Amino acid sequence: MTAVRGAASGGPEPGPGAGAAVVLPEAAGPAAGAAPGGPPGRRSLGPVSLVVAGALSVQFGAAIAVMLMPRTGPLGVVTLRLVLAALVLLVVCRPKLRGHSRADWGTVVAFGAAMGSMNILFYQAVDRIPLGAAVTLEVLGPLAMSVIVSRRLVNLLWAGLALGGVVLLSGGGFDRLDPVGALFALAAGAMWALYIIFSARTGRRFPQADGLALAMAVAALISLPLGIWEAGSKLVQPTTLGLGLAVALMSSVLPYTLELLALRRLPAATFAVLMSLEPAIAATAGFLVLHQALSLGDAAAIALVIAASMGAVRTQTAAARPPAEPDRGKRESVQPDRRQPESVQPDRGKPESVQLDRGKPERARPDRG
Repeated sequence: MTAVRGAASGGPEPGPGAGAAVVLPEAAGPAAGAAPGGPPGRRSLGPVSLVVAGALSVQFGAAIAVMLMPRTGPLGVVTLRLVLAALVLLVVCRPKLRGHSRADWGTVVAFGAAMGSMNILFYQAVDRIPLGAAVTLEVLGPLAMSVIVSRRLVNLLWAGLALGGVVLLSGGGFDRLDPVGALFALAAGAMWALYIIFSARTGRRFPQADGLALAMAVAALISLPLGIWEAGSKLVQPTTLGLGLAVALMSSVLPYTLELLALRRLPAATFAVLMSLEPAIAATAGFLVLHQALSLGDAAAIALVIAASMGAVRTQTAAARPPAEPDRGKRESVQPDRRQPESVQPDRGKPESVQLDRGKPERARPDRG
């Protein structure tokens, strides 16, 4: 359930139940790779650990949110999570309200609306179906967007794998899962795809995390009337506020911070592949915290969707990679030696009348006298 990850650096942001499985964020930092210095194993282990820690925080925060639903209902949980996360981000980021065009505000409002809708739909889904199944269905939204945008034939394979995962997860029909919950999860995936688009646009229009903080405030305002309508005064009970703050921190603030640090030292493609594992992490969190056991068919379905997501990431990375350049190590042997001593080069400081015409022999030059 990450509503705040990735947009701060101008890159796309993941949805509420999984990471940016098929959209590559922009890696911050000088090399978008491993940190300089140190053994190669330690270079990648540090940022990878940060990404995994962020994913664990997201999914276990989602599990706590499910536990909070009997107190406030799904709409109450959404309200607590978005309002508290918005307050934290507004205090930390202190975004500027002046100096933005009407188009800037339209983009950030659309971003916030997509964020709020995505969270509302996702929490409605996890109120009805297991957490792992909800995240697996939700990730189909960005996956479908990646397949459609790339227009590569190999992506039909990844789409087929994902479709096979959905068929396994539904047991041949969504009657095994709550059909309303499954539809909510699929709708959340569609909102996630829109969310990624407007997240990237917001990141280009607003500096640092300003756009993210403002969009979170918009999402909070959208969810607030619904939460008050469903939970009322239960939202301000101390225990409920404490659990809601834990959900906001674990699902938004903490993973955003960890992944922003990781992206400074980790290639964007590696980051996206790691994010593809979040359906499995969600299933684990559901099993450990909510005691939602998985059948072998469910596990196989999640594995198929993860494989499809990883394949789409690899295909997108290969398509974006520039063509290989000629071997620069051999280029010098066929080029003139530009490092010759100055004494053997023509004297460019002399008057033109005494320089040699490099295009013709000197005797062929016309007599200018």
